[in-house]
Amino acid sequence: MSDITELERRLTAAMDRIARGIDGLASPQAAADPQELADLRQALADEKLATAQLEERIKTLHEREETATAALKAELDSTRGAMGQLDAELQRLRKASEQLRDSVAQLREANAEGVADAHLINKAMLAEIEALRAARATDIAEADAIMAVMAPLLAETDTNAEEGEDA
Repeated sequence: MSDITELERRLTAAMDRIARGIDGLASPQAAADPQELADLRQALADEKLATAQLEERIKTLHEREETATAALKAELDSTRGAMGQLDAELQRLRKASEQLRDSVAQLREANAEGVADAHLINKAMLAEIEALRAARATDIAEADAIMAVMAPLLAETDTNAEEGEDA
């Protein structure tokens, strides 16, 4: 019997401790300062706003990066095209110059032998004309290549000048 009384007393003590614990859990909620709670809610709202602004900035930066990357790719393609054209014209010039050298060498040989050959003279003249045309085309291709490189720089300078006027 004394065991039952002892168990009953222990159960009652445990129940009292549980009741005090539950009261303790409920009291911090009630003890929260309304001003502190309002401040915390305001801080949370401010952080959400700051996060939204940062996300918008990141989005804007990504868009700028994509635009700049596309512009650079277009500029690179343009420059590569101009350089390819320049290379083709330089090859044409080299070939024409080689033909001109060969024709002049044949003319010298014919002249040294005392044989004036109209065909060799015409061939040399055509080679010289082709060399002049190739040189002109090379000059144009070279100018186009320079312009392809300079155009973005000039556009950037114009943009910077306009921004300076607006400020």
